[in-house]
Amino acid sequence: MPTSDLGHRIDAIDWAAVADGLDRAGHAVVPGLLPPALCGALAGMFEEDARFRNRVIMERHGYGQGVYRYFADPLPPPVATLRTRLYPPLAAIANGWARRLGAAADFPDTHAAYRERCRLAGQSRPTPLLLRYGPGDYNCLHQDLYGAEVFPIQAVLLLDRPGVDFTGGEFALVEQRPRRQSKLEVVPLEQGAMALFAVRDRPARGTRGWHRVQLRHGVSPLRSGNRTTLGVIFHDAA
Repeated sequence: MPTSDLGHRIDAIDWAAVADGLDRAGHAVVPGLLPPALCGALAGMFEEDARFRNRVIMERHGYGQGVYRYFADPLPPPVATLRTRLYPPLAAIANGWARRLGAAADFPDTHAAYRERCRLAGQSRPTPLLLRYGPGDYNCLHQDLYGAEVFPIQAVLLLDRPGVDFTGGEFALVEQRPRRQSKLEVVPLEQGAMALFAVRDRPARGTRGWHRVQLRHGVSPLRSGNRTTLGVIFHDAA
């Protein structure tokens, strides 16, 4: 799939609906963003060592079970397109979140400018990654933080077919609400779908105005098969 076609698909997203979902629940799903052929091509990159800067066996670090690999620069064209074309509309949403929380609404308009901010903060390693899960593998609840500079929204794209290539492995979000019990939500995804969600926290409206709620995300254990996902994080790592 030419990267120009992927760019057109991103531009055609209903960004008002995305903003509404992120504002209401801290997440939004865009179905069918990636066609099956591109899903297969991206999943097939997992074994191409030259594309990656790091390989993490999750069990060794207490993160869960499974393996993930961080892409090296230069990113594969579809991954680079996702990062650069998703960023501008998400930056507008992120600046709105910042204003509601009384913070500086100063995320720049382009991802190149934001990467320069990360570099100046000592964060220069790219963070998009492929994650591979097999039977029994899972991902503990976590937040993808790699330094002081944090872009508040990230994406995950499912590359395999639930119910066909794997069973189990549901994507889940837990929202920690002040003075209330945590809220769990399972977010169903089909092959090629993208979930956009809060990295660490988001604004929520309460009886006294806007306040901050914390989110964590993870993946439930696979019952069978293999599940591959692409994670697109917009801040770089130290």
